Amino acid sequence: MYSPTTKVQDIFRIILGAAMVFAAIGHFTFLRVEWQAQVPNWVPMDKNLVVILSGIVELTLGLSMIFLTKYKVHVGWALAIFYVLIFPGNIAQYVNKTDFIITSDTARFVRLLFQPVLVVWALWSTGAWKNRKTIGLRNTNLYKK
Repeated sequence: MYSPTTKVQDIFRIILGAAMVFAAIGHFTFLRVEWQAQVPNWVPMDKNLVVILSGIVELTLGLSMIFLTKYKVHVGWALAIFYVLIFPGNIAQYVNKTDFIITSDTARFVRLLFQPVLVVWALWSTGAWKNRKTIGLRNTNLYKK
């Protein structure tokens, strides 16, 4: 679904997409160990596998934010949901005082507060929030006679 957005929204969408691509590259290379420290111990998978899989998701979402402009509303919702899904890892980092680039309780807490900002950023920059009522099966041919 295409949704008109302003130039400012498009710039912020591309910035967020680029940040996701950068984070994904970190998952595969120079931040792999640090990202593994972020995976909560209760996740029943190998931490390295979780980092690789989440890196693939981040790379896909980041590139989609930049290039799939026709589907930016859907991508915005997908990225917002992704941010919500990884939030327990941020909570675990704060509760367990896990050092992951961020090494103080204050910085870990501020990071928790920033997660909702990322959700809003994804929804606003793609026009997803504005078009929330037009998402779903109502817009497919399934309901047309």
